[in-house]
Amino acid sequence: MKKAMIYGAGISGRSVKRLFEEMKWETVLVDDKTGISSTDAVAYLEGIDLFIKSPGIPYNDLIKKIEKKGIKVVDEIEVAYNYMKKTSTTKVIAITGTNGKTTTTSKLAGLLNAAGIRSIAAGNIGTPYSEAVLEKNKYEYIVLELSSYQLENLYEFKADIAMIINLAPDHLDRYRDADEYYDTKFNVGMNQNSGDKFIVNIDDPEIMKRLDRIDGEILKLSLEENTDICLSENNLYFKDRKITPTDKFSLKGRHNLQNILFIAGAAKLIGIDNKVITNFLENTETLEHRMEEFYTYKNENNIIKFINDSKGTNLESTMKAIGAFEKPILICGGCDKNLELTPLIEEIKKSVKEVYLIGELAPKLEGELLAGNYPKEDIYTLKTLEKVVITLGEKIKNRDYEKDLTVLLSPASSSFDQFKNYEERGRIFKKLVLETFKEEN
Repeated sequence: MKKAMIYGAGISGRSVKRLFEEMKWETVLVDDKTGISSTDAVAYLEGIDLFIKSPGIPYNDLIKKIEKKGIKVVDEIEVAYNYMKKTSTTKVIAITGTNGKTTTTSKLAGLLNAAGIRSIAAGNIGTPYSEAVLEKNKYEYIVLELSSYQLENLYEFKADIAMIINLAPDHLDRYRDADEYYDTKFNVGMNQNSGDKFIVNIDDPEIMKRLDRIDGEILKLSLEENTDICLSENNLYFKDRKITPTDKFSLKGRHNLQNILFIAGAAKLIGIDNKVITNFLENTETLEHRMEEFYTYKNENNIIKFINDSKGTNLESTMKAIGAFEKPILICGGCDKNLELTPLIEEIKKSVKEVYLIGELAPKLEGELLAGNYPKEDIYTLKTLEKVVITLGEKIKNRDYEKDLTVLLSPASSSFDQFKNYEERGRIFKKLVLETFKEEN
């Protein structure tokens, strides 16, 4: 019997364990909280054929010992792919990028299902790939959101359609520099050949620098130029043929237009009718935690809108969110990813009325804001969401603001210093706001 060691008992680790059990492999589960500790795991290495590292785990001493022993280190994505190819005819659409991949993944899967094509959104979006492939041939397509972490330890994985939405610096606490992060993203198209498709955003210079890494058939996409998938006079085109007008799309904003181009382009590659695409794009709802306008508070003085953008986990995403509103109050902060903060600081100085800082990154953000001459009286370093909402509640109920306002949670960083994930952070924010404001409205 073959034997696998799984490092990490989170959702992907537990899911791949079930997959190995289906394959009749023996498994050893390593987790410093709920399983064999990473220190003790060394004693269990005898006979291990494969080592599966959960994406969020760093390359620590245990991983180095595994590699020294010559044991192959892979990701759950690799295991699930190999199982899928042996047991089903399901096809894979693989989506990555710094921003927009969750919207693109979930909405593309939704569109495929609306067209009668059995599909599921999986991977980094929630449902593990391993869980989806266990339901053999239930799905015609698995639409995979893949983080850079999930793209690190792949060998045979291959997508029928691959895409990178965009690239901006992120996760520099993990990677040597931005180039290493960008290069890792391009593993989404590994092993492709001329029979596979790779949708390329030609508006992104970092993507264009790396076109020689693509072996699949390239389809070019642009918000600016006339190309394979593009916009012209408020219409969306695929290979010079009009698909749909854009004026009634339910997903608003320029960033969503980019996501929609990817969604529609993939849909046309699969052969979905224009009427189905139009109907879906005009009626689909925005995602929870992504520019989600979830509550409006009114008093005699003004109207306060609350926006939950907890999915804004990097600088680029938060800067776009800030730009979507007129002088918002920003709640910002989380893990320190070792990023250059200057672009965010400049956007806050230019466009934010007040900033409320939370998490590990708060002192660093405060220091750079002060160094950039952002008014000290408009910075509130309160560390926790609870303190932020309490403080805002007091100020708003005391009518300290004369005009209508938007309160925007867009952290510009990941949540793991204080929360399980960005979903928990968003849910807690919404709960706190509703508890603080709803009773009196």
